[in-house]
Amino acid sequence: MSTQYHFDVLIIGTGSAGLMSALQLSEDLSVALIAKDKLLEGSSYYAQGGISAVLDSADNFKSHIKDTLSTGSNLGDEKAVRFMVENAPEAIASLEAAGVLFTQENEQYHLTTEGGHSNRRVAHVADKTGQSIQSNLLDSVKSKKNICLFENFIAIDLLIKDKQCYGAYILNKSSNKVESFIAHQTIIATGGASKTYLYTSNPDTSTGDGIAMTYRAYCDIVNMEFTQFHPTCLYHPHAKSFLISEALRGEGAKLILPNGEAFMHKYDKQAELAPRDIVARAIDSEMKINGFDCVYLDISFKDKDWIQAHFPTIDKKCISFGIDISQQPVPVVPAAHYTCGGVQTNLDAQTNVSNLYAVGEVAHTGVHGANRMASNSLLECVVFAKACANHINTQIFEQDYPNFNDWDASRASPSKEKVMVSHLWDEVRRIMWNFVGIVRSNKRLRAAQMRLTQIQNEVDEYYRLYLVSSDLIELRNLITTAKITVKSAISRTESRGLHYNEDYPNTSDTIKNTLVKL
Repeated sequence: MSTQYHFDVLIIGTGSAGLMSALQLSEDLSVALIAKDKLLEGSSYYAQGGISAVLDSADNFKSHIKDTLSTGSNLGDEKAVRFMVENAPEAIASLEAAGVLFTQENEQYHLTTEGGHSNRRVAHVADKTGQSIQSNLLDSVKSKKNICLFENFIAIDLLIKDKQCYGAYILNKSSNKVESFIAHQTIIATGGASKTYLYTSNPDTSTGDGIAMTYRAYCDIVNMEFTQFHPTCLYHPHAKSFLISEALRGEGAKLILPNGEAFMHKYDKQAELAPRDIVARAIDSEMKINGFDCVYLDISFKDKDWIQAHFPTIDKKCISFGIDISQQPVPVVPAAHYTCGGVQTNLDAQTNVSNLYAVGEVAHTGVHGANRMASNSLLECVVFAKACANHINTQIFEQDYPNFNDWDASRASPSKEKVMVSHLWDEVRRIMWNFVGIVRSNKRLRAAQMRLTQIQNEVDEYYRLYLVSSDLIELRNLITTAKITVKSAISRTESRGLHYNEDYPNTSDTIKNTLVKL
């Protein structure tokens, strides 16, 4: 008999959305917090730039809302954007209450600007904002007696009965046993799906787990064609796509070709501060036209002391690869960075399945539209995590839990051919990079759809025959999410924001979301 746990609330994911949700829940509720890797491993931890909020008297909510909607190519939900923006200052206060010390200058927030913003409104902790937020939130969570932390546990599927969610089957990676986590309310905070691409700025955990699980549970999945490619990731064989923050461009860094020629002015009047989709396509275009492996980002006009004070993490990382950014430009390339689509939710983070919530990058709240504005991601995590927890706190919980059978692995055997999993994993990511990347076409999308369908059949058969493993669970989720992304991309017969199709180069006058459901 396998282990069964019972909690009031199950939270899958320990990024900023998951941790903030746990902190805001009533201390009368028992909470399980699941990390599929180390507790601090995830995209939130590696966020460098900061978190956007109207914190300066020269700025205002109307401007932040306008910038967000404009960057999102007018596909964003204005009601959701307004909700996020108006709750942003309170979100900053909540983070400070958890111990986050934002960088100050003259006893005021040191605010930076990034692509799409018309004012300085990005609060930050040097260039390691995510690390500071994660560490402080986790310390606060550890002080709560009602919260149990589970490290190295990976969710497999949600427990659904009568169209309601009651937790999940979860693999204990240490014992390799599947355990049942039964709960009255479940929050999915698993992050995005950029690991579906060969080159990504995201950690290995970003395999679309929450999107795939909720899809199999009949949740609505929206706008998955909008994958944001960060324009500037460090190009080095050992850097593993280390992110070079957009904040450098906010401070005047220039994108240049190997001969030192600037090029962004040819693509947009905002040049380096254009929205990320424009910058990423511009770099991609210059690389393809000229046959370059990369372009360069130059901030060498700033002195060493200034760079070390403002970008110590980036400076240290580049130095480790023999690049002194105060003396030479940084080689950069675009890489998959952020999933703008996801599980459809309302302003309380509820999905269309009862007792099931989604927060953070996994969710589609409507705030990003067709392209996320820089530093709105951490903001979305905090604002909607608080809204989610507040809604759960108002619910009346039943005393009894429904009965679920233990995980049945009686017909499965240990796999003797693990090479198949690694091969298919690599093939999926190469297909997505080559056929569903920054610039798309109908022919490439159809080719991707055909091969991904074949791969899914192979993965499904493998999943039925063999005992589950962490790699197999992630591959199953990876292929499911990749297929959803391609289906969404084929459905959109226009180019908008992050989705650019050569066969439909114009933007339609009709504004609509792309819905995919099982």
